[in-house]
Amino acid sequence: MTPRLPIALAAALAACASEPPPPAPFDPQREQSVRPGINDDFTNPRLDVDAMVARFEAESREVFAKRSAIARAVGAQPGMTVADVGAGTGVFVDFLARDVGAGGVCYAVEIAPKFVAALAARAAARNQPQVRAVLGAERDVALPAGSCDVVFACDTYHHFQYPRATLGSIHRALKPGGTLCIVDFERIEGTSRQWILDHVRCGRETVVAEVTAAGFDLVAVVPLGLEENYFLRFKKRG
Repeated sequence: MTPRLPIALAAALAACASEPPPPAPFDPQREQSVRPGINDDFTNPRLDVDAMVARFEAESREVFAKRSAIARAVGAQPGMTVADVGAGTGVFVDFLARDVGAGGVCYAVEIAPKFVAALAARAAARNQPQVRAVLGAERDVALPAGSCDVVFACDTYHHFQYPRATLGSIHRALKPGGTLCIVDFERIEGTSRQWILDHVRCGRETVVAEVTAAGFDLVAVVPLGLEENYFLRFKKRG
């Protein structure tokens, strides 16, 4: 006669057998691009940095016109380590380098090799040893784990081709309780300019959803009187 399992044990085993297997660990290299080709101009070896300076550093660009107020809102303090992800031509680097001081670090992260070279030369010319130009990747900001008090990304989030992977690398780079500041375009159908609707893949609500899913809590929508952009402050969870 075949021995019978106790009813409770048999039920537990049956329940386990019916449960789906746990999801596979996230592999950043398998994430599909949400906006293929959006960074091609910047990674092009023929990138004209002077032309980008004229484009990014114009008073008609809202974040440039409001650069001082935006930089203050980042909250960098003497001795901190901050990272400007998507530093571009360095619009915010001088402010952040000033605020962290000689005892701090300002990482200027870019995926464009020509921008990285220009940022390094700019820092050397301005005697800013606290500025470190970093060549990041499409999926990884390439910063040391647990190194940053604040990560700042201005008009850069919509250039994250692989947002889950990139946010994961930012999460790793931040210290416990560290801050992530995101400034990006308001994308509102029927309200935003056509260029924004065509260029920016998602609105504020999607950005908040993706960032909170990556291990952050939204702690503030910072009022700076911006018309085409918003400023969000997140805190690293855990």
